[in-house]
Amino acid sequence: MARTDVIVLGAGIVGTSIALQLAKRNMAVALVDRAGLGEQTSYGNSGVLEGSTILPPAFPSSLSALMRVALKQASDANYHMSFLPWAAPWLMKFRAASRPAAIMETARINRPLFARAIAEHEALMLESGATQYLRRNGWIKLYRSDAAFAALRKELDLAREFGIVVETMDADGARKLEPSLSSVFRHAAYWPAAVSLSDPLAVTRAYAARFSTLGGITLKGDALSLHRSGSGWRVETAEGPIDAPEVVVALGPWAPDLLEPLGLKLPMGFKRGYHRHFKTEESAPLTRPVVDVYYGYLITPMRQGIRVTTGAEFAARDAAPTPVQFDRLRPHLDALYRIGSRAEDRTWLGARPCFPDSRPVIGRAPGQKGMWLAIGHAHWGLTLGPVTGRLLGEMMSGETPFLDPKGFAAERFLA
Repeated sequence: MARTDVIVLGAGIVGTSIALQLAKRNMAVALVDRAGLGEQTSYGNSGVLEGSTILPPAFPSSLSALMRVALKQASDANYHMSFLPWAAPWLMKFRAASRPAAIMETARINRPLFARAIAEHEALMLESGATQYLRRNGWIKLYRSDAAFAALRKELDLAREFGIVVETMDADGARKLEPSLSSVFRHAAYWPAAVSLSDPLAVTRAYAARFSTLGGITLKGDALSLHRSGSGWRVETAEGPIDAPEVVVALGPWAPDLLEPLGLKLPMGFKRGYHRHFKTEESAPLTRPVVDVYYGYLITPMRQGIRVTTGAEFAARDAAPTPVQFDRLRPHLDALYRIGSRAEDRTWLGARPCFPDSRPVIGRAPGQKGMWLAIGHAHWGLTLGPVTGRLLGEMMSGETPFLDPKGFAAERFLA
């Protein structure tokens, strides 16, 4: 039996970043996962570090948008009919959290976390030797109608308040940045301060390697084996049981499997998402991520090829894949950009763990001595991994947190 100070459950970008931040604070840390480092939800993403993100996703505000989803005509969203009875209570909470006042409250609570996100990544990349994966050329969001672009005004006003630079432009202006785009859109917003990664998995593994050099250990084990051992916690691993007085749950969409039997039921939902890779040498040149806002997909250059990501799918976490959104978006993608043939047969599927108020839970687990939570990062797990690690590291080591963590406490759902 081995003993350590902290067990971190989950070796995605969030858990790996937490383990590294704790090791930097001279804690003895064991990072435990049943799969490989960064190979699950963290692997499939846009690669964008969204430090300039302001407004969270919102429930469709127009009847036409809602009907497109309901009739399965939308490329930005899909659902499984059998899942709707389970999802309905969460969707109603999400709708309530999408009211204008609630959206603004979330934006202001989230902002200090996002404002530090890129700097925390850059610091870890520098010490982990991963800066070669970092691109500092922003990203572009495309708007196909005047009305869609006009709806951006609230976000632009907040950007000015927060000191975030956004350059608005017409199709010709956007094509000066990315000449391979066709002029099928009317407006664009260029966020120059955004950065992106060419290989998110390699970055997660670099952070894990740095964690190891600081004395951290990485073990294969099932988080569901976690149980009380004396006054602390024990988890079973391939190398035997390991004990610690404190444990961090960073299990992404699998967190409820562990927490609910302990009596901690939080309103976590799942937004599943897909990606595919296409051959770079056959595709038109592309230097940064580009989002087609209306149709809800993103194209971005990765080391594996041009990655195309879909919007959200509301389905059971472990349900069989149904990547129909690619068929719906493909005509619009082809009109916008010349993409090559598939680089691989695999269609990646992951489940984003989301709370209805679009804020993660970061902090102590109510009613569970020595347990900490870092879950529900939704679309922003990659972005917020290192800054979550810093915040949790400060809280666990008794430092003064760089922000007020109350807005991310689990207790907000238990009142």
